Amino acid sequence: MIPRRSVLYLPGANTRALEKARTLPCDSLILDLEDAVAPANKPAARANVAAAVSAGGYGYREIVVRVNGLDTPWGQDDLQAIASLDLAAVLFPKVDSVAAVQELLAGLDAAGGDKLPVWLMIESPASILNVPAIACASPRIDALVAGTSDLVQALRARHTAGRENLAFALQQCVTAARAAGIDVLDGVHLDFRNSDSFRQ
Repeated sequence: MIPRRSVLYLPGANTRALEKARTLPCDSLILDLEDAVAPANKPAARANVAAAVSAGGYGYREIVVRVNGLDTPWGQDDLQAIASLDLAAVLFPKVDSVAAVQELLAGLDAAGGDKLPVWLMIESPASILNVPAIACASPRIDALVAGTSDLVQALRARHTAGRENLAFALQQCVTAARAAGIDVLDGVHLDFRNSDSFRQ
């Protein structure tokens, strides 16, 4: 099994970052077409990611692509562009229900990615309440990813050092993932220059 100790998000619009990632000491790379990419740059980001993955050279690093939601203008085109690539998984954002899991898997299958595993972002109050069922919705689910930034906003909360206001949500994600026998990843660490808080 591949360790997932360090997982790095990379904006698909940044070709320099995609190139540099081939040398970075991390276990997994999430090539992002969603939140890290402005709407005007999404077509270029999609092409950049497809070209970078096709070119290879990422070595032992697990490659995951985060697509835009299927309810956006970009989601279906994202799936068409990446479904045939050699990926460890496709990461879907804002997954709130079992019905949503079924819909996104159907979309991925229709694009030709019927063999690809999926990771699911859990980042809303509804997704937290439904996460036990979501985690078990398909054997193709390989990991849950806590979307703590969006979740804090949806809860009308604020980011705190101890993250006490996220304790219940994160415990729900961990418990659901462990019950389903899949991995669970914490939210992104936003203050990337602060090594102490990153370690914590």
